Amino acid sequence: MPTLNLIQHHPAEGPGAIAEWAASRGVTLNIFRADLGQLPLVGAAPVILLGGPYESTAGPAWLEAERQWLAGSLDQGASVFAICLGAQLLALSLGGTVRRMAQTETGWTTVRFVEGKTLKVLEWHEDAIDLPANAKLLASSDQCEQQMYRVGPTRVGLQFHPEWNAESVALLNEHFADESPLPRGEPDSAAYATVFEWLQATLDEWWAEAV
Repeated sequence: MPTLNLIQHHPAEGPGAIAEWAASRGVTLNIFRADLGQLPLVGAAPVILLGGPYESTAGPAWLEAERQWLAGSLDQGASVFAICLGAQLLALSLGGTVRRMAQTETGWTTVRFVEGKTLKVLEWHEDAIDLPANAKLLASSDQCEQQMYRVGPTRVGLQFHPEWNAESVALLNEHFADESPLPRGEPDSAAYATVFEWLQATLDEWWAEAV
C-alpha cells in the first residue's frame, strides 16, 4: 500500500475526513505529531500539513523545528497539501507573509472558486496569507481573499477546513469548550457530505500529481 505522511499539530485536530479518503484509496497515513517532537525525515516524500491554534510566525520551539523541516523538504521537491496553519507555514516557506485579520473568521462560510463554483466550508482562523509571488489564487471568501492557492502542480494551501467532519467538530467543541465558535447541535449532514465530496476529488487530483 502507498504511504502518505501527515503532520498533526494539536491533539484535538486530527486527520478527520482525510483518514476516510485515505482508507477508501488504499493509502496508509503515517501520522506525525509535530507538537510532540515528531517529524518525518527531511526529503521529497509527499505530506499533508494540518491546522492548529498557533501563530505560524512564532509559537513554540517545536514549530520552529517544523518550519526548518518544511523548508528543507521543499528544497528537495516535496509535494505539500496544507490546511490553515499548514497553509500559512507553506506560504511563508515559499516567500509569502502572514498577517492578523481585523476580525476572526469562524463557522460555516461560503468560499468562491475562480471558476465560479461555491462551497460552504468550516473556518476558524484570525490570520490571513499574503501569497507568494508565484502563487495562483484559487478561492476567496467575503472576509478573507486568500482561501485557497496553488504553487506549481503539487503545492496546495487551504485556509478553510474540509477535513473537519461532524466527529472532528464534536472533539474540538469538547476540547475548547466555550472558546470554540464551531457549530453545535444536530450536524448539517448535507453540508458535510458536500465538503467531503469536494475533498475527495481535490485530494485525488493532488495525490495523482504527487506520486
